[in-house]
Amino acid sequence: MSTLNYLDQLESESIYILREVAGQFERPALLFSGGKDSIVLAHLASKAFRYGKIPFTFVHIDTGHNFPEVLEFRDKLVSQIEVDLVVRKVEDTIRSRKLTEPKGKFPSRNWLQTFTLLDTIEEFEFDACIGGARRDEEKARAKERIFSVRDEFGQWDPKLQRPELWNIFNGKIHKGENVRVFPISNWTELDIWSYIQREEIELPSIYFSHEREVIDLNGQWIAHSQYATLESDDIITTKKIRYRTVGDMTCTAAVESEAITIDGVIEEIVATRISERGETRIDDRVTEAAMEDRKKGGYF
Repeated sequence: MSTLNYLDQLESESIYILREVAGQFERPALLFSGGKDSIVLAHLASKAFRYGKIPFTFVHIDTGHNFPEVLEFRDKLVSQIEVDLVVRKVEDTIRSRKLTEPKGKFPSRNWLQTFTLLDTIEEFEFDACIGGARRDEEKARAKERIFSVRDEFGQWDPKLQRPELWNIFNGKIHKGENVRVFPISNWTELDIWSYIQREEIELPSIYFSHEREVIDLNGQWIAHSQYATLESDDIITTKKIRYRTVGDMTCTAAVESEAITIDGVIEEIVATRISERGETRIDDRVTEAAMEDRKKGGYF
């Protein structure tokens, strides 16, 4: 009988998946946003390859609308764990591809990240990209396998997925294809925070309660930033908030919170019945199938 507790079991599974990626692929990358899930992935990778260099290039697709606290943390962490970091900017893709810059009060470049990501995969010939998506976040992510094949155009077909019986992962692909890998797919938000607590993992400050200038958008608190185009009736107010998930400043809502410690955050998570993306990601609400449509087109 196994003596591992549930966090040990999740950790063991994720480390096994990361080692499978290292063993099956020639040019694997780890997509690193500086958010809590990718930070946990980086921690797991450090454990999986503790006696050598992490065999993944870290990649950040920078929309240009990121929280400065997260970018600062990103640079600090990659320096600490001594990995190679590739940063590619959506703004450069907009210019090179002559894409249309998003408009509106809170213009999000999230939909345009796909072009930058696919260009980066082609530039470096990555055959596997590791991400921090979890099945509990959103219904399209709940459909995804741990090894999720993308065709030569970066597209995902939810009807053409490989069986993963007994944790056997098939990474065989044709030239031009790539596999998106989700080592923490079976984790929940509460699992992530419980693991962060146990492992004493450092996070960007925006995950804990702090004062910030925000604007009310249909009952959601959006950060006041240079990327927002305010209207005459918009009111800027200061609230004590934190972020459950990290995306663009223009598409990620904050939640009012007094939680300044991990214990406080865990208490709030236990009390809520809405996933972090369901509560705070505006870009997921564009259409009923917004996330799935983006994933089919190559979004992570």
